[in-house]
Amino acid sequence: MTRSRLSAPRALSLGVAAVLAATLGLPAVANADDLPWMNTALSAEARSDLLIDAMTLDEKIQQIAMRPVANTNIPGCAFSAQGRHVEGIPHLAIPTLRMTNGPFGNGDCLVAPTSTGLTSALTVASSFDAAVSAEWGSILGEETRASAHNVLLTPGINLGRVAHAGRNFEYFGEDPYLAGVMAVAQVNAVQSFGVQSVAKHFAANEQETSRNTMDTLVEDRVMHELYMLPFEMAIQEANLASVMCSYPRLNGTFACEHEQLLTDWLRDDLGFEGYVMSDRGATHSTAPAIKAGLDLEFASPRWFTPTLINAALAAGTLVIDDIDQALDRRFTVMFELGQFDDPINSLSPIDYATNGQRVQDIGEEGSVLLKNDEDTLPLDAAALDSVALIGTPTFAGQAKFNSQGPSNAIVVTAPYTVTPEQGLNNVLDALGSDATVTYNNASDIAAAAALAAASDVAVVMVGDISREGVDRANLSLPATDGVNQDALVAAVVAANPNTVVVLKNGGPVLLPWLSEVPAVLEAWYPAQEDGNIVANLLFGVANPSGKLPITFPSQEREAAFATAEQFPGVDPDGTGPLPRTASYSEGLEMGYRWYDANDVQPTFAFGHGLSYTDFELSKLVVTPKKTDGTQKIQVSFFVENTGDVAGAEVGQVYLGLPAEADQPPKRLVGFDKVTLNPGEKQRVTVTIDPAASNHPLSYWNTEADAWSTASGTYTVYVGNSSDNITLQDTITIRVPKGQQ
Repeated sequence: MTRSRLSAPRALSLGVAAVLAATLGLPAVANADDLPWMNTALSAEARSDLLIDAMTLDEKIQQIAMRPVANTNIPGCAFSAQGRHVEGIPHLAIPTLRMTNGPFGNGDCLVAPTSTGLTSALTVASSFDAAVSAEWGSILGEETRASAHNVLLTPGINLGRVAHAGRNFEYFGEDPYLAGVMAVAQVNAVQSFGVQSVAKHFAANEQETSRNTMDTLVEDRVMHELYMLPFEMAIQEANLASVMCSYPRLNGTFACEHEQLLTDWLRDDLGFEGYVMSDRGATHSTAPAIKAGLDLEFASPRWFTPTLINAALAAGTLVIDDIDQALDRRFTVMFELGQFDDPINSLSPIDYATNGQRVQDIGEEGSVLLKNDEDTLPLDAAALDSVALIGTPTFAGQAKFNSQGPSNAIVVTAPYTVTPEQGLNNVLDALGSDATVTYNNASDIAAAAALAAASDVAVVMVGDISREGVDRANLSLPATDGVNQDALVAAVVAANPNTVVVLKNGGPVLLPWLSEVPAVLEAWYPAQEDGNIVANLLFGVANPSGKLPITFPSQEREAAFATAEQFPGVDPDGTGPLPRTASYSEGLEMGYRWYDANDVQPTFAFGHGLSYTDFELSKLVVTPKKTDGTQKIQVSFFVENTGDVAGAEVGQVYLGLPAEADQPPKRLVGFDKVTLNPGEKQRVTVTIDPAASNHPLSYWNTEADAWSTASGTYTVYVGNSSDNITLQDTITIRVPKGQQ
């Protein structure tokens, strides 16, 4: 694969950069005329080669590890000593590489504790709309650059294999194709700002329990078809800058020193040409890690130190070419993105009001209406005199943010927040209603129920606190702020049957009260615009159109987390204490594929999501009906809004492969979200391209060590969720001998 030249927005000339450096009191940058690699007429590869040839060994070693001290190069950038940067070398015009986990203050530069509070990634995935992910990525890219960082440690594209996983809210759900579509859109958006995007965590890092030491046992074909597929899509369709290798072992070897993973699979099979960095503390060796394909040790270096690198060179376990290769991969990316020509050495203002509106739009697009019996929603503002808002302070008293710790502390970085009460009052005022909103913090469940009984409608907000480093102990709503949330919902709906539940959670939860509650809205973590997002949806100012990117199970143990051997893993020999092994023994039957294969009905299926209007899918046409497996397949059908209000529907296309491929019943291969007025009808065409990066017609042939296409009958399924297929057709593929 040839790496394409990336655009370099807002590029500065080296002369301008030198003036800027002098203004900020930075070390002088050499004149461009003296540095042949600063010739922008040359290719990125040629510039990288020239630079590396000019470097001393000490300079090369300094560039393959980060510096665990506060970055003070730019005023306002001494925020922390987390060491998320590679120190620049001014006389070579090598810029400092500053990294952040997202524009939330988790980097080296933060002039003020302010950055737009974004919805969770699950919200984005629930939109089933690549444009929404691109918008989310644009906010990320803009604010990363504005805060003087040039590397963004996102997207997270591990899969939602386990409902309990503490970081599901950071990922795009359980389906590799959906995750890949969202990742491609986000990476392209972020990198359009001249900011590197780092996809993580490569690979098979689907839980937090024992993540630093555990051993994940995964088959070759399962890795290629599920867990590496979204990475492959981001590499092939977005020219991904970097990949972060993960903490666990994979089949016995730590990911960050796993040659098969980082070289054979990532580079040879997936075509990756960027650079690999480790997660914090995920490096476990010097020469073995570099030889395997690790190019940069992340933060607080322990193994890529001058002493250990020089010792490995002296011992012959490393050669200079190994160091040069690691640098070349990263420098080429930096030249492609214009980071040498414009090193992002300044802070920029951010339009928080505009970005806040963008967050609100994203939140409305990605919220999912799970249940709506008897058209309980949308609420009729004109018919209400009183609204009871009930829930603990964490979920109903303040805006609920993505959780990076045991509290909602990330709220301090947002320029503003809209609480649920403010949001309800905002929409009631806008609709001309005099209804009164009364908030009860649920500290006394009996008092909360009494308020519900005295109100026209009760809105109960409940959720969880998912976070990095810890998986959820179970799938029940946790006791929060001292309140049993399931008991709270049960008491409120018993007091007032006109009760609506709003979920703010980072992954699937069990809903024991579901049969008693007429309406449930999934809002995930709505962040700073929480109040406006939820209120607009409840009152129909916005029509929910999100679809679940992850299945809601019906019980605590099923699917890929049915046994302890699958999750959280076991001590295989009984001698303890570590490593724990987690076996992906379900193979390809993960997520909705398991429910399909085992004929089990979940609480809510992958792709499920209701609307305030009705839609009908009809007149499926699939062409060609016969093919050799190389032609594009066109799947066309009509989507009609048969209801009374405007809304959006997602036509989902799944494909069932022949028995030879040994697959679950169906896989998602395409989708299209269309917005229609009442009575409007539109033909939708989804293209299944055999040559696409998601390999829609193929399976991983372990014996051939390649993707193969089976001859036989393929079934095309179309519906609006994985368990609601309303249209179906077949095609026949005959692959010429020798081309399977």
